[in-house]
Amino acid sequence: MIKNLDKSKLPKHVAIIMDGNGRWAKLRGLPRVFGHREGAKTVEKTIRFARNVGIKHLSLFAFSTENWGRPKDEVNAIFGLLVDYINSKIDELKELGVRLRFMGRIEELPDYIKESVKKGEEETSSGKDMDLIVALNYSGKAEIIDAVKKAVLEGRNINSEEDFRNLLYLPDLPDVDLLIRTSGEIRISNFMLWQIAYSELYFTEVLWPDFNEREFTKALLDYQYRERRFGKI
Repeated sequence: MIKNLDKSKLPKHVAIIMDGNGRWAKLRGLPRVFGHREGAKTVEKTIRFARNVGIKHLSLFAFSTENWGRPKDEVNAIFGLLVDYINSKIDELKELGVRLRFMGRIEELPDYIKESVKKGEEETSSGKDMDLIVALNYSGKAEIIDAVKKAVLEGRNINSEEDFRNLLYLPDLPDVDLLIRTSGEIRISNFMLWQIAYSELYFTEVLWPDFNEREFTKALLDYQYRERRFGKI
């Protein structure tokens, strides 16, 4: 299937809502944390695949502001997996030319996570082949609210979309071309509301731990055969 991809028609920016870890574990009679561990393995494979096929920006929804309502042990497990990934994969990301970036209300996170985030961003800052954006303690509505608060505090005038974009968490990040959501849920769950205004949406029944190269390729093939008009004829 990969050989059928037309690299001239690939999306530059792919965003993924990685859903289904808990259900994957439940189907196997396992605690939810096992699903997150398996999902972390899928993240590794997805990053490498995206970089190898030529995607320039890959955004992953890792933890939303609403996820604080989950059981404490599950939240701790998610953060533990994230920190372990940063600490163990920095050299690999550097070899791949991947620049690691984070967006969200990072300042509200525990110090040990903020330290790992800072370390990951600093040590991979020279990556040129792909941007890997991790949405952490993130909400699309919160990003818009924070942008407005910043404009008010700094006395900025907003007269255009570009003016507003410059207030977002990552102003230089281009709009999302393709948004993928796994696990069969057909909603965007407060993810990158500004950036997905004209995104192509792709929903799959596959649970995140089972989302492999074949499934990613299916999403990319579906995208490249769509006609994007951006409101025009």
